[in-house]
Amino acid sequence: MNWTLNTGGGGSIDLVMHLKSFCFRNAVVWLDHNFYSANIGVSHHRFCAPLPFQLPKKDDSKLTKVIQYLLCDRSIPHYIIDYLINSGQLYADCKCNAVFLLLGKEKNIVGAEVRGTTMRQWRGMAKGSRKNSGCFYVKLANSKKIVLCESAIDAISYYALYQDATTVSTSGATSRPAWLMAFINKGYDIFCGFDSDKAGDYIAKHLIDRYPTIKRLRPHKHDWNDILRNKDTL
Repeated sequence: MNWTLNTGGGGSIDLVMHLKSFCFRNAVVWLDHNFYSANIGVSHHRFCAPLPFQLPKKDDSKLTKVIQYLLCDRSIPHYIIDYLINSGQLYADCKCNAVFLLLGKEKNIVGAEVRGTTMRQWRGMAKGSRKNSGCFYVKLANSKKIVLCESAIDAISYYALYQDATTVSTSGATSRPAWLMAFINKGYDIFCGFDSDKAGDYIAKHLIDRYPTIKRLRPHKHDWNDILRNKDTL
């Protein structure tokens, strides 16, 4: 059950449909592939189209609340918030959520990270987001260093702390960002800055095993925003 969105209450198929934006058939195929049962007999060759991409509706009247959350709760400097808003990478929706845009080729919008800023804080993705087609990033001009982070908040936080790299959000810990090879081929010095926990370490290891030129950069607190909020440095 997703209490924030007031949806759910079903079983494993409904859960996969909700989390991965799959139709019923794709959810059953995914479950069959990952948790095989002889009782499931479906074709792996027929797939339904993913949900169409739908950005949350922009609402400038809620922007002050989003800015206050980022500034006060997350300790992100005002000048970075202003830059992201003015560049169109960040806006507020009608539910006071912070919306961080994922940009693909030619800066086309391919998705969005959505972060709750009210008492019921949560994080998720806009419907139909295509994480393999783009990412949220904070660009440092002329830098050949990239730090991968698990979220937009962390990418912004690392940039605010050190300003020595372009920071990129993978929108969750993943060992297979489809766009990553393009950066590797261009000779970027890439660091995996995932969280300092078992999940972050596990995914970072698999990422480095797959792309040996990537190096681990482990925050000395749980994540980069924890460091920023505590006013620490490495």
